[in-house]
Amino acid sequence: MKSELLFNDAVSHVMNELLETERVYVEELLCVLEGYAAEMENPAMAHLLPSSLHSKRDVLFGNMWEIYQFHKRTFLKELEAYTDCPELVGRCFLERMKDLQIYEAYCQNKPRSESLWRQCSDCAFFQECQKKLEHKLGLDSYLLKPVQRITKYQLLLKELLKYSKGCNGCDDLQEALSSILGILKAVNDSMHLIAITGYEGNLSDLGRLLMQGSFSVWTEHKKGHAKVKDLARFKPMQRHLFLHEKALLFCKRREENGEGYEKAPSYSFKHSLSMSAVGITENAKGDNKKFEIWCNSRDEVFIVQAPTAEIKTSWVNEIRKVLTEQLKACRGNFEMVETAL
Repeated sequence: MKSELLFNDAVSHVMNELLETERVYVEELLCVLEGYAAEMENPAMAHLLPSSLHSKRDVLFGNMWEIYQFHKRTFLKELEAYTDCPELVGRCFLERMKDLQIYEAYCQNKPRSESLWRQCSDCAFFQECQKKLEHKLGLDSYLLKPVQRITKYQLLLKELLKYSKGCNGCDDLQEALSSILGILKAVNDSMHLIAITGYEGNLSDLGRLLMQGSFSVWTEHKKGHAKVKDLARFKPMQRHLFLHEKALLFCKRREENGEGYEKAPSYSFKHSLSMSAVGITENAKGDNKKFEIWCNSRDEVFIVQAPTAEIKTSWVNEIRKVLTEQLKACRGNFEMVETAL
C-alpha cells in the first residue's frame, strides 16, 4: 500500500511539472511575441529599429507564433485533461505528434535567426524592449525556449515511463517517447543539413537523410594499373558524412560561435558518391572501427574510421540496408520488363 502511494506521488509530481512548465512556456512565448515581435511593427519604436531588422521579423522569430497558437489553443488544454490520469498522457502526445513537427521548421530557421541576432543584439531597440518587459535575460535566451521545450518533453516522458512500468498506458508512453526522440533526431539532422555550403545540386533530390556524423577518412585510388595512395592516406582527413538514400556526402566541418546557443556547425561540401555505384567492405585493416566504401571496382576507395565500433556497426548496417533496397528495386524493375516482353 505504501509503495503504491509512493508510485502515485511520483507520477503526479512528474505530471504537475509537465503542466506547470507548459503553462509557463505558453506565457513566455506570448511575452516574447508581444514584447518584441509586435514592437517591431510599432511606429513609436521605429526610430530604434536598425535597417538590418526591417522586414526581418519572420527570420528572427521563425514560426514562434504558430508554436504559441498550437500550445495555447490545443496542447495545453489537452494535457490538462490528463491531470487525474497522468499514466495515460502518452495518448495526448501520440495524437498530436504530427502537430509537434512544427518544431522542425523552427529549428531549421534557428541558424538564420541566430546570425541576425548577433548582428543586432546590442541595438537600442532590443535594450528598450527588455527594459519594458523587466527581463533579466536578453531575447536570445527566450528564442531558445522552443528548442529547450521539445527536449524537455522527452525527459518528462522518460520519467513518467520509469514510474509507469506495467501500468495501463505504458505502451503509449513508450511510443510517445520514441516519437519525440524521432522529432529530436529530425530536428538535429535538419540543422546540420541546412549548414552545408558549396553543394551545387538540390539536397532534397538525394532522398531522406538517414545518418550523419564525423569520421576520419583516408583515400586511395588507381591511376592506370597502379594503385596510388594519396598523401591523405597517411594523415586522415576529418570529414562529416551525410548518408542519404541516394548519395553519400563528404563535407568538412567548421565551427562558428553562437551567442547564447550551442556552437553552430558549418559544412563545406567536398565530395559525393552515388549510392547506386558504391560497395562496402565491413572490416578494414584489422581495425574494428574502420570500414571501406568504394566505387568503380575499387578504383576509388575511402577508408572510414568511426569514433567507436558501435557507430561503425550502425553505419555499416544502414549502408547495407540502402544497397539491399536498391537491389530489390532493380530486381523488381527487371521482372516488370520481363513480364512486359
